[in-house]
Amino acid sequence: MSKEELHLLTNYQLPITNYQLPIPMKILMLSLTFPYPPSRGATEGRTFNLLKHLHQHHEVTLVTQRHSGISDEEVEALRNFVTELVIFPAPLEPKQGGIAGIMGKVGRFSEAVIKATPPNVLHRYSPEIQDWIDSFVQAGKCDVIDCEHSVNELYIRPEYRQRVGTVVDVHSSVYGWVRNHLDMGVSHNPLRDRLYLNLLLKRYEKRYCDKFTTIVVTTDDDRKQLQNISPESRFEIVSNGVDLEMFPYREKDPGGHQLIFIGAMNSTHNIDAARFFAIEIFPQIQQRYPDAKFTIVGANPVGEILALKERPGIIVTGRVPSVVEYMHQATVCVVPLRVGLGIKTKTLETMSGGTPIVASDRGLEGLSVDGNGVPLRALRANRVAEYVEAISRLFENPQLRDDLSRNGRSLVETEYTWQGIGQRYEQVLLQNCP
Repeated sequence: MSKEELHLLTNYQLPITNYQLPIPMKILMLSLTFPYPPSRGATEGRTFNLLKHLHQHHEVTLVTQRHSGISDEEVEALRNFVTELVIFPAPLEPKQGGIAGIMGKVGRFSEAVIKATPPNVLHRYSPEIQDWIDSFVQAGKCDVIDCEHSVNELYIRPEYRQRVGTVVDVHSSVYGWVRNHLDMGVSHNPLRDRLYLNLLLKRYEKRYCDKFTTIVVTTDDDRKQLQNISPESRFEIVSNGVDLEMFPYREKDPGGHQLIFIGAMNSTHNIDAARFFAIEIFPQIQQRYPDAKFTIVGANPVGEILALKERPGIIVTGRVPSVVEYMHQATVCVVPLRVGLGIKTKTLETMSGGTPIVASDRGLEGLSVDGNGVPLRALRANRVAEYVEAISRLFENPQLRDDLSRNGRSLVETEYTWQGIGQRYEQVLLQNCP
């Protein structure tokens, strides 16, 4: 069977059954984001868990950048999961204030438009890293290059495809992400984002997609976004996963009227979701259940989130030692996302922990949770009244909470462990070896 026939047979989702020990590969992984610890963020978590799986059977050389917040202990811990760790210093942040800062922004934007590359990608570029990669590839030291997140694409020269496989795991479409924020009216800088969208981002994603032998995305929605931009490219869907030991199933249903939302509280999609729920939905929940509490759990809460603490019944924790403990204490987890593409790690992790979920279509993207022949795994809500009704049903019905809890955990155990996801990703890389 040819690679093209295998690709059509799998319909973008590679099977994880009948796993056989793979042929060893020499993998060059590029991740400018330092992928440890995996709890630092969604990008770090996905990159680390894929890396951890690949290291079991393959030689993995990881090239990354280190900023001042990375400790020596974290560097040494990461070495346990790679064959070779190559670290370069992260660039300093550009100056923001004064005339020099303004002129710098104008210059960076002009360069970005000319090169069809966002300023944050250009800022992370290092000639020293490029020289190192060029030498590594020319010496024939790798079979495939794996770019974790599209910001790493800048180091891939088009001619590399003649020597090695080139795979980019985009995590999420940048063009789709910005357009989604603009369409929903939640962009923090709509003038800038509209300029980026029209002058830059579509050209950017078209340019980098054309360089790779395969583009990996996490959901079919993301595939469609990018395929509209680069119809000739080859795409594969490899979802996110969950570490079942880090997110164990809860021992009991706590009952009560405790709501929780989890996520990095300096990310635009989480800020919008938390404020939407706290301001528009939670007051109606409190009318029915005066003792209800809404806890917002996540690191780096911005001022807009901290201000929600002034509202009755709302708790903002900031970073906590154990997200799982808060998760297990909640009656219901809400995922009221209105923007943001890709499969949501927070949804999968909550399912793994056994807390019943009420979520939007965006929060459930890529997951089969309801419908004909599908066990009910979460309740779906998009409008205020739908959230109030769904949460009330769960508050009043312990059996429904138990059904969602068990069905959600079963889905994760069957389809979304990092072992299974790692095997799918491994097969993608194998298919791209010369």
